[in-house]
Amino acid sequence: MAFRRALKRTALVGGGAVATAFGLSQLIEYRKTQARLAQVAAEAELKVPFIDELPSRQAQLAALTNTEEFDVLVVGGGATGAGCALDAVTRNLKTALVERSDFSSGTSSRSTKLIHGGVRYLQKAIMKLDYEQYMMVKEALHERANLLEIAPHLSAPLPIMLPVYKWWQLPYYWAGIKMYDLVAGIQCLKSSYVLSKTKALELFPMLKKDKLVGAIVYYDGQHNDARMNLAIALSAARYGAAIANYTEVIHLLKKKDPQSGREKVCGARCRDVITGQEFDVRAKCVINATGPFTDALRKMDNQEASNICQPSAGVHIVIPGYYSPDNMGLLDPATSDGRVIFFLPWENMTIAGTTDTPTSVTAHPIPGEDDINFILREVRNYLSPDVEVRRGDVLAAWSGIRPLVTDPSSKDTQSICRNHIVSISDSGLVTIAGGKWTTYRSMAEETLDATIKAHRLSADSCKTVGLMLEGAKGWTPTLYIRLVQDYGLEKEVAQHLASTYGGRAFDVAKMAQVTGQRWPIVGKRLVSEFPYIESEVLYAIKEYACTAIDVIARRTRLGFLNVQAADEALPRIVQIMGKELDWSQEKRTEELEAARKFLYHEMGYRSRSEQITKTSEINLDNHEVARYKKRFHKFDKESKGFITTVDVQRVLQSINVHIDENALHEILNEVDLNKNGQVEIDEFLQLMSAVKKGHVSDSRLAILMKTAEETLDQREPVSVDRSGGGV
Repeated sequence: MAFRRALKRTALVGGGAVATAFGLSQLIEYRKTQARLAQVAAEAELKVPFIDELPSRQAQLAALTNTEEFDVLVVGGGATGAGCALDAVTRNLKTALVERSDFSSGTSSRSTKLIHGGVRYLQKAIMKLDYEQYMMVKEALHERANLLEIAPHLSAPLPIMLPVYKWWQLPYYWAGIKMYDLVAGIQCLKSSYVLSKTKALELFPMLKKDKLVGAIVYYDGQHNDARMNLAIALSAARYGAAIANYTEVIHLLKKKDPQSGREKVCGARCRDVITGQEFDVRAKCVINATGPFTDALRKMDNQEASNICQPSAGVHIVIPGYYSPDNMGLLDPATSDGRVIFFLPWENMTIAGTTDTPTSVTAHPIPGEDDINFILREVRNYLSPDVEVRRGDVLAAWSGIRPLVTDPSSKDTQSICRNHIVSISDSGLVTIAGGKWTTYRSMAEETLDATIKAHRLSADSCKTVGLMLEGAKGWTPTLYIRLVQDYGLEKEVAQHLASTYGGRAFDVAKMAQVTGQRWPIVGKRLVSEFPYIESEVLYAIKEYACTAIDVIARRTRLGFLNVQAADEALPRIVQIMGKELDWSQEKRTEELEAARKFLYHEMGYRSRSEQITKTSEINLDNHEVARYKKRFHKFDKESKGFITTVDVQRVLQSINVHIDENALHEILNEVDLNKNGQVEIDEFLQLMSAVKKGHVSDSRLAILMKTAEETLDQREPVSVDRSGGGV
């Protein structure tokens, strides 16, 4: 009883005293127990109509079409929109959600992958004595703890190092990071700590040693953002929400309110993007959760409505995993232009970003070369000179549009709202805009509270705190072992399935085909260097994937990790989807072309390929030109001035190496700048010049030809002037 009374006193003073009196670990365990009990009680009240199998997309469209009236129609399938749908349906409101593209196809899949309160926001709050900013950080830290709890398979704490290069900065940053821990209170993931120079380099050996005095390590959360968004949307569907992707709003439906005589929004005219079929979805209220496209829907409601969204583009790049330790991120708190850069391990790669540049609203943002090079320059500033950060190491790059907003009710319309806003128009359209990925749940709760009050809906209280998301039930850190033992999957594949699908990983494993090999028994990979397997494509269709882009970008994350690998996997992905969805040959070709266009423009493949085309000037000395021409002529025996797949295959056969013809065609196509089916000597020299400059780092043709040349030379007398240089 004394312990409980002490806890009650602690709740009143914010939790600081109890850590001193009773021990933080004891308090945390008590609070976790209470949270679990509350979660069990909340979930016991909820019915899950589709606990075993999700309704098909066709069934969802039928529900949207045939339901006489929903309580709530949410427009937008990003994190906030999906969060609103889940909040609404678990309050026993009849809920619908439509998304004109795929779930998480916009900003929600293009984040820094962090679940965080915002260290820099706290710094501003303290320096400017800004209470609103302080409360924003406190709320985000609460939501961080909740998100890590409800989706443990998709998220985890991540230590982030802040290197310090001036002695006076050590106590300054330490005080700020400790304040971050203090604001989190009992929801602090792990306590931050200071490292000596030696220990910092031991944990992050790639770090620049010169003038380093030490480092501070703090903890935030990291997640798979697109899969997290999808988990929220699928959870809403499990609880009975009618959700449909590729369903766009053409215009809003309105009717006159008999009491006020004003027109009120009562639903939306929608169109199935895939079939073109149009239908009405009627609802007592409509929630606008369209992110950067907020103003477009507001203007459907009222053409005179002023714009409140001020879009800002954030570019990220992905480079090989060897650039960072497996489990330690890096924060650059003050870049050359005052921005913050994160350098984080993610999905066995390294992600770096972000920029912050005003932009126009578009559904297809493109990463700019200037932004990519800015990030690379900032990364070089913090890494050892021994580590050469090359432009050619950028495996993927993307741009996401952050929807900063101004408050429409504010007199000063130019001031950007630091947090989010919930506004209700005269016709009853509810708009939720702005905010952060981390706070999607609390934003949804606030939106539904406002909606229920304004539209006088009969609803239960919010139940999403502690409500486990899709895949969370049945997940344990050792679940992957059962997948290996029960199905004969590779360990890496099993770990990937467990961390992507959680308890639903067994459903994916059951669909996996036998490999015909001794090991692994099941699970054919889409590409050899990534753990994605063919059965995930089939399961993606059950998760409402409609296009090949959905699979490479959001059901798997292959397009975000390596555009070249994604491009190689596309033919097989289209083949599997085509068979399952009964696509015609014309449709399969369209899907392949659309997906390659997506990779080329939105995932940085264009910037990657232009590293050769932009290097029109061949920057090689005479000795290097002679060496590379000699290498080229080993393949161009007839001195045609170009080589084809036939020439390369002939040389490879002579050294007993076999490469599939399709794979060989892809290898040459990477260098074939004018796309005439052959590689000219000038194109080859341009490639080698780009390799020399570091603009291209993993050209398969360059490596293949170098290896073949070395094998051939071993069969010949070695001349004294033979160069032993690199590629």
